[in-house]
Amino acid sequence: MPARPRAGYTLIEVLVVVAVIAITAGFVVVNLERDDRKSVEREAARLAGALEHAAALAQWRSETLGISADGPSYRFWRRGSDNRWTAVRDEDVLAPRALPTQWSVSPISYAGAPVAANVIVPFRPSGRNEPYALALSSPAWTFVVTGDPLNRVQVAAATASR
Repeated sequence: MPARPRAGYTLIEVLVVVAVIAITAGFVVVNLERDDRKSVEREAARLAGALEHAAALAQWRSETLGISADGPSYRFWRRGSDNRWTAVRDEDVLAPRALPTQWSVSPISYAGAPVAANVIVPFRPSGRNEPYALALSSPAWTFVVTGDPLNRVQVAAATASR
């Protein structure tokens, strides 16, 4: 009588499959966390570029511009001759920007003092601006974007938000 083929898998085969799945899942988790940090860092760099552009544009056009950040988005403003702020609509770089879900941006300080969430941080036509800081956060990472009186904008190293 011929030998019957065995049914099922051995314990060793099952353990090898479980180990491969665990290692693959570990790589996926590490890569997703890195991607989140890189995504937030890219968004912080984009914000920093827009802030530098706004400060330079305020000088070139001899007008006061500003930025407001309200959690899931930020936008740029222009102060009119009547001292009222209106949204900037004619500049692609300064277009309103909505952040991905669960991300937020908020002002931290202006002229060395804490500020309210709804403040508009101004950029003067003279180019002499007060130092300011904005926080850009995802669920896992926070980057701080700062501007100095010489209109140099920097993105500070990330800190874990957890």
